[in-house]
Amino acid sequence: MTLQPSREWTIPGRGGIELFARTWLPEGKPRDTLVIAHGYGEHGGRYGNVVGRLVPLGFAVYAIDHRGHGKSGGKRAIIDRMAWVIDDLHGLVDQVRREQSGGRVKLLGHSMGGAVAFGYALRFPQDLSGLILSGPAIGGVVPKLQRVILRVMSALAPGAGTIALPPEAICRDPAVVAAYVADPLVTTGKVPARTVGEMIAAAGSYRSHAGAMQVPVLIQHGTADALIPVDANRDIYAAIGAGDKTIKTYEVLSHEIYNEPEREEVLDDLVAWLDLHPAA
Repeated sequence: MTLQPSREWTIPGRGGIELFARTWLPEGKPRDTLVIAHGYGEHGGRYGNVVGRLVPLGFAVYAIDHRGHGKSGGKRAIIDRMAWVIDDLHGLVDQVRREQSGGRVKLLGHSMGGAVAFGYALRFPQDLSGLILSGPAIGGVVPKLQRVILRVMSALAPGAGTIALPPEAICRDPAVVAAYVADPLVTTGKVPARTVGEMIAAAGSYRSHAGAMQVPVLIQHGTADALIPVDANRDIYAAIGAGDKTIKTYEVLSHEIYNEPEREEVLDDLVAWLDLHPAA
């Protein structure tokens, strides 16, 4: 089901960057509110399957385009500082909470957005009644020499291309891949050095702070995810200190689990978890 946003608007981000936001609202008072933090190179408008399932069930859904992504300002695909992206998201969540009578929200983060969401939950747990992570970029270990090289590149040539992410790795559905490649709001090609450096630095810090995570969390991850391999994340999943922690893995599914051919199973699990974790 494809639903058009109820509203589109902009908010100020860290450093004066203009950030684009969307919301999809149900009829009547929302039963709960979900905020989406999207992945690297994409934008908040690519979560139609999540929106199409949740809004008819009474959920309000909001999404931001991170700085340098989608319709937001900033140099394309460059994450200046992960902390600034989290600050940007905090600005949206503050506005959302005011619109929704001050209640806490659920935060869903996919891939790089999972790293943003994880950092948000560590800094601002009081804002959240739940955290959902889809193939989050929060694990893995990078050799010291590579970290040093990336730090130097990040400082001297932040826009230099580093890792190439093949579009076909996002999903096993050729139609999804074709739409991704054709989307003018999607950035493909090699990931800028500054963005890679910030993501690696964030993941390294999360490893030592995961035990402090107390927000109820649902983790969903495809076992055939070649971009964020689930095995690279298993140790940090185990280290998350939340007493309310659910981990769901899906055989043969790749990176964008909400767009995979078996997405109904994934969405069913998401809805079931939300039913067990009502608004608070």
